[in-house]
Amino acid sequence: MNTLSPVAAPHTREGNQPQRPGPLGLYIHIPFCIQKCPYCDFNTYAKLEHLHQAFVDALCREMAQWAERLPTRRIATVFVGGGTPTVLSPGQLIQILDTVRELFRLEPGHEITCEANPGAVDREKFAVLRSLGVNRLSMGVQSFQPEELAFLGRAHSVEDVYAAYTAARAAGFDNINLDFIFGLPEQPPENWAATLEEALALAPEHLSLYSLIVEPNTPLHHWVEGGRVPSPDEDEAAAHYEWAMERLGRAGYVHYEVSNWARDEIGQGRTPHRACRHNLIYWRNGAYLGV
Repeated sequence: MNTLSPVAAPHTREGNQPQRPGPLGLYIHIPFCIQKCPYCDFNTYAKLEHLHQAFVDALCREMAQWAERLPTRRIATVFVGGGTPTVLSPGQLIQILDTVRELFRLEPGHEITCEANPGAVDREKFAVLRSLGVNRLSMGVQSFQPEELAFLGRAHSVEDVYAAYTAARAAGFDNINLDFIFGLPEQPPENWAATLEEALALAPEHLSLYSLIVEPNTPLHHWVEGGRVPSPDEDEAAAHYEWAMERLGRAGYVHYEVSNWARDEIGQGRTPHRACRHNLIYWRNGAYLGV
């Protein structure tokens, strides 16, 4: 991935006009996973551990090239996503985030998010991430129902979720997002309700809820086309979504984007205190760099 948004790209006239001022968001893509989920159409790959270090080295070289091209731009947010960034070793995570700090000027009060799979984290990695200045975690839980985790091909168990969440809190993380997927084929409403109630019991600062989409050329697409599983029902998914809107509102979460809710401890209203500032850059057509 090598992307500079049109807003962030240097504006030139005959190659000499100065860059547009203002801070950037920085997205760092780690394309590796423990295993590929059957619904996923992202640029991700499983079982390539032998390429991890070469990729990290190349990533750091690419960041150096962009830093030379954008010497005056500051970074307001960093988002390390994937894939599963936490499949990398502690040393590789250190290399990436140390490189960010060496090459770019970070804004005061910057946000650094790292995605984490509950099956690919431990206390050591959480401690490393905290020591590197990561101040926001996004954990791909997806469901608290074992049979749904199996259907989604997730490489973690419900027990892994609780262990990872406890370890993250123990490491000092006070800004955690949990991702969930709803609208699975023939998903009972009580399953979705139970999952969301378990999530609320953990009291995360942020929740992201996504409807299952059958993307072309994924295993899930082939299953549906071949009649192995029924297609997700849009009306059922809409009912799950509407119930979540009502329930999360009662729980004190602010619905600030289609799929995202956040707590608002300091009363900022429509843009809650715990909103993901990096994603707000995308949604507001802000400037960002992707590597």
